[in-house]
Amino acid sequence: MSLNLKLKPEYKTAADFFHKHDNLLLLVHEKPDGDALGSVLGAAKLLQQLGKTVTLVNDDPIPDKFMFLPLADRFQLPEQVEGTFHNVISFDCGDRKRLGRSGGLVAEGANLLNVDHHVTNDHFGTENLVDLDAAATCQIVFKIAQQLGMELDLDTATCLYTGLVTDTGGFRYSNTTEEVLLIAANLLTVGVSPYNIVDRVMETMTWPQVLLIRSTLDTLGRDESGRIAWVTITREMLETAGGCDEDVEGLVNYPRNVEGVEVGISFREGLPGKVKVSFRSKYVVDVGAIALEFGGGGHARAAGCTVDGDVEAVKARVLTRVQEAVAGAPVHPEATAE
Repeated sequence: MSLNLKLKPEYKTAADFFHKHDNLLLLVHEKPDGDALGSVLGAAKLLQQLGKTVTLVNDDPIPDKFMFLPLADRFQLPEQVEGTFHNVISFDCGDRKRLGRSGGLVAEGANLLNVDHHVTNDHFGTENLVDLDAAATCQIVFKIAQQLGMELDLDTATCLYTGLVTDTGGFRYSNTTEEVLLIAANLLTVGVSPYNIVDRVMETMTWPQVLLIRSTLDTLGRDESGRIAWVTITREMLETAGGCDEDVEGLVNYPRNVEGVEVGISFREGLPGKVKVSFRSKYVVDVGAIALEFGGGGHARAAGCTVDGDVEAVKARVLTRVQEAVAGAPVHPEATAE
């Protein structure tokens, strides 16, 4: 079923790219999430319907909870792929460096279509479809299909629904718009099972993940204003729990969800001398702008960056900057603190 959605001129550019090029390399950012995987796999299905050949590459193994998605088992590591590609599409990636090693497969002078919704996107493609009104890159891919006049099959719809539901927090975040819900309803008419998808990607937890949550909550801190809270995840904690990178996802929501908190932060030890920082805000603070100052990016309400230094030093720097931002921001009428 077709929806009467507003399509910016860039959607025709993207549709033309889909039609014009073949032997396509499809990429997403390192450590892909539900929207990255849903958008690239949904687009891969569309391109296959158009008779195109696609190669899916990512620097990291696909998280187990997303392996049910059609074509997820087709991903290769960059070291497994020979040569370079002259026709490339990047999904859900704000800048070229986040493509990681996979970016080395892009030939010099390649045709590169950059499809994304992050406000911090630097338009690194030769063609760019960066829709800041979209809640998820999957929303953009759905609209590309509309521009192409293509009907979605169940496999494609499943991929796109996965990205929509994860990037809107189960349709709970402030980016849940009328258009998002119209698209989600449209995907249900194709036969998508909301319960099965949400249970797999948002509800089910591994035992190591439960153990990590328990130890992480022991680190919960809050500043004197009650408007900033944070947690810390060390390498030792992750190893003790027997967890993996996938198990860290979502931990930042615990400090963010504390009553009265405007900004929640997680500090996670990565490689030696590097700390991954995730931000979530509720109402007024633009954490995407803060992340950008530290070399990262994202959205106004959800963002991240990787900062050089040990955990305590990075924590001090980041908290100082966030406190400045919160002090200069009004208290939202719906925010209360003890």
